[in-house]
This record gives sequence, C-alpha cells and structure tokens, in this order.
Amino acid sequence: MQSVVYSVCRIWKPSPIWAQPRIGVSNLGTVEAVGNSSSLVTMPKNKGKGGKNRKRGKNEADDEKRELIFKEDGQEYAQVLRMLGNGRCECMCIDGTKRLCHIRGKMHKKVWIAAGDIILVGLRDYQDDKADVILKYMSDEARLLKAYGELPENTRLNEGIVGDLEEDDDNLAEDYVEFEDEDIDRI
Repeated sequence: MQSVVYSVCRIWKPSPIWAQPRIGVSNLGTVEAVGNSSSLVTMPKNKGKGGKNRKRGKNEADDEKRELIFKEDGQEYAQVLRMLGNGRCECMCIDGTKRLCHIRGKMHKKVWIAAGDIILVGLRDYQDDKADVILKYMSDEARLLKAYGELPENTRLNEGIVGDLEEDDDNLAEDYVEFEDEDIDRI
C-alpha cells in the first residue's frame, strides 16, 4: 500500500500593521522593540523647562523694596474700578476721567491687578478714553504717594470695591428689615 501525503499549502498574507512589532529609538540611541514584544519600554526623560506654573513667573519682587516711580509727561495715576477680562480694566484717573485700560503683556499673568488698586497708566495721544497700564503700586507705595501729595486726599486705599458710594452708618439701618419672633413663627 502506498501512502499518500497531502500537504496543505497556506497562502502567506501579511499581518495587519497594528499587529506587527514596531522598532523605535530611545533617547539613549539604542534600538528597542516596541509593541507586541515582551521587553519593557522606558519613557524618554523630560527636557523641558516646566509647565504653565513656570510661565506665570515667580513673585520675587514681593520681598524686595523697589524705588518709588512717579508719573511723567503722558502718564497719570489711576484707581481700578473693575476688571473687565481679556487683559482690560476700567479705571478712574486722578484727573477725573474714566478710562478703559489695557494691561501690557509684560504684566499679564505676572502682576495681578484687582479692583481698588492704584496703578500708573500711560495716556494715548490719539484716544483720550483709553490708556495702557504701566505699573501697579503695592499698598505701601500707594500710601507713600498719598503722603507725598501725588494722590488726592479723598482717594481711598486698600478697598476691594471702589465707587462713589459715600454712605454713613446711619443709612445702614434702612437696608435691613427687622422681624419679630411672631413673624418668624408664621413663616
């Protein structure tokens, strides 16, 4: 008897790309297999300088005393009325004009300006209702400016909300409604 050997011929198909092992080069210059192989892959070391916290800057100027800067021609002192967003704020200048101020890029996200702060603005020749913020004065510098007579005496310092509200303590009683115990029990 004769035995017949049947051979099964398989047609070779390339495996899909996602199933094939990839070859990568590590940061040390050695070739490592990446993908389906059993060797461990090491992540490359970060070579950057840091993230967004580095871009915000360090507040190193808080500890140091800096020289007091007075206004020059084309500049004016102002007090921030409110922050508008997008690097802008509304300010009341010492000359009595309300101006829309733009915070310069050097100060953006490094010097935080809030309502009530005293700032130095640069006036524009071509737009009287707009100005550019040049410098923010710290609270002790603002007190010195007031003592030197650069700021008017009626300027209120160290207040969060600035406005033309001159209320006495007598008017505060009108804002509240008093309830008696009987009224509270009915509610």
